Amino acid sequence: MLSRNTPKAHMPIIPPRVLNRLASALTELRTSAMELEASHAAPILRSCPEHRQSARNLVHYLALRQHDIRPLQEDLGELGLSSLGRLEGHTLATLNSVLALIGKSAGRAARLAGAGPAGISPRAAARLLAEHSQLLLGAPPVGRVARIMVTMPSEAARDFGVVRDLVAAGMNVMRINCAHDEPDDWRAMVVHLRRAERELGVSCRVQADLPGPKLRTGLIAPFARMAKLKPKRDALGRTQAPARVWLTPAGHPAPAPDGLQTVRVTGTLLASSREGDFLIVADARARHRTLSIVESLGRSRVAETNRTIYLAEGAALTLRRGDSRIIELARAEGLGELMLPLVLREGDILMLTRADTPGEPAREDPHHEMAVPAHIPCSSPEAFDSVKPGHRVFLDDGRIGGVVTDNNGQEMRVSITQVPDPKGAKLRAEKGINFPDTEMGGACLTPRDIAALEVVAPLVDMVALSFVQHPSDLDLLHEHLRRLAVPNLGVVLKVETRAAFENLPLLLLAALRWPSVGVMVARGDLGVEVGFERLSEIQEEILWLCEAAHLPVIWATQVLEGMAKTGSPTRAEVTDAAMSGRAECVMLNKGPHIVATVKFLSRVLDRMDGHQSKKTPMLRRLSISENLGPAKRTRRGRSH
Repeated sequence: MLSRNTPKAHMPIIPPRVLNRLASALTELRTSAMELEASHAAPILRSCPEHRQSARNLVHYLALRQHDIRPLQEDLGELGLSSLGRLEGHTLATLNSVLALIGKSAGRAARLAGAGPAGISPRAAARLLAEHSQLLLGAPPVGRVARIMVTMPSEAARDFGVVRDLVAAGMNVMRINCAHDEPDDWRAMVVHLRRAERELGVSCRVQADLPGPKLRTGLIAPFARMAKLKPKRDALGRTQAPARVWLTPAGHPAPAPDGLQTVRVTGTLLASSREGDFLIVADARARHRTLSIVESLGRSRVAETNRTIYLAEGAALTLRRGDSRIIELARAEGLGELMLPLVLREGDILMLTRADTPGEPAREDPHHEMAVPAHIPCSSPEAFDSVKPGHRVFLDDGRIGGVVTDNNGQEMRVSITQVPDPKGAKLRAEKGINFPDTEMGGACLTPRDIAALEVVAPLVDMVALSFVQHPSDLDLLHEHLRRLAVPNLGVVLKVETRAAFENLPLLLLAALRWPSVGVMVARGDLGVEVGFERLSEIQEEILWLCEAAHLPVIWATQVLEGMAKTGSPTRAEVTDAAMSGRAECVMLNKGPHIVATVKFLSRVLDRMDGHQSKKTPMLRRLSISENLGPAKRTRRGRSH
């Protein structure tokens, strides 16, 4: 900024023709904003009274972004005027302010600045965003804006300590994924949270994610009934911990302790065994292996092995003691089904089937020259009504890609074009399927979602609508919330498909009809749908549009995922975590090191909050700036 002591000879002189050109461009932007508002008067009027200013501003911002204003940005920047780069929350007011500056230079400020409504001010925009964020997500932590949301593991329903430790570490929002666990588990998680709140004297919100119509691969036909016992080894192949197995009588089986596989044993072998005995096992690979009995619990036993064992149904077990004297013989029973994954290579054919027939790998057909391709069911019948030849398909979070070459309504023929390894990629049951070029029919609120909603609505603070695509999806959810008499329950739109992103302006206008609203950027599915090379660009656009609507954003998927799993973050994860602070909430997924990860993220967000607010650098004092020594301070032109 120029001080009042700046010599007049150094004041910039702006030619009238430049001022006129800038004023004309800015007036055109303002006019287009007002025209778009007029054409959308009905949906703006349908928004809640507390959101009506936000709906107007969203429309103004969208009108501005219909223009390429890069040349105008450059011209304004060269003159030291606002570059319009931070007007998301207060579009009309910023346009008016810049017009007033130009008008003042041109001597016609009143005419330029007074040609339309004032619009919401920057301070009022910031206040609205803060109010809407607090209504949905609760009060922000001391010293920063971004809250931390954590997805609950199944153990949170059984172990109060899991929840308490997360709240103590800094969790601000508990996330319950209704695609997993059961209603009793969801209730138990909330009970544990409320107890933790009372004990720690803090408040924590609860979000329940409805399952949604997630497309997944179906079951694969079992290869055999088998148990794989594999010890834990280090990078050099040395055993760090033996494999443990629960041996229980076939006639009177007992439930296994957590984490142990169960093998039922026929006859009286277990009754005859004792600690220190060992079993000779006939491995499925025709190798003899040994299981050592290390613990007796009632009629059952715990056994260990330091070598990998493939134990098949009906395998012979021989009990030996001391001098290798044979005590008794038995058989293994009740083993789980072993389902081998389908191995797919580039150029292979995969058939996605509408029928629930379990999948099978490719095989040779003696009656035909061509091999029978691999097949696997697709969980969504609607996909077979919508997908067209030429549409792309991605499997297992985008690891495997292909193109649909034919769809007869019952089977889709997919030519595999992308695998992560030339040797092939393994496709298992219950893996995600994405059709980024296809707009699916049917509502995103399924009967399973409605059943889950009826359970969680009285328990939680907000529900997240999965795979939302159209405003009608939100209208249907609002109807059910009114039916359940929960008008204050928050609603979170999960943007995870190409259709949701492309329809986001209409979705936001529809969302503003509900009092408490937010948006989750579900970057996993969204990255697959739009292409990972565009993900960074698209998450920025979502942030901009939500700021224009004064709605909080939840930055989700794979934030510090490596640290949650292994205990150590990667450099890329730390950068991503720092960038996530521009949202109002950051979501972490479960993992064995999740408590340490919550504490780490809290420290990162605390530091970044002093440097950045949305897109605006805060310019707090930098300690390294003083390495050159203190600057001379001036006052009224004199040094001190």
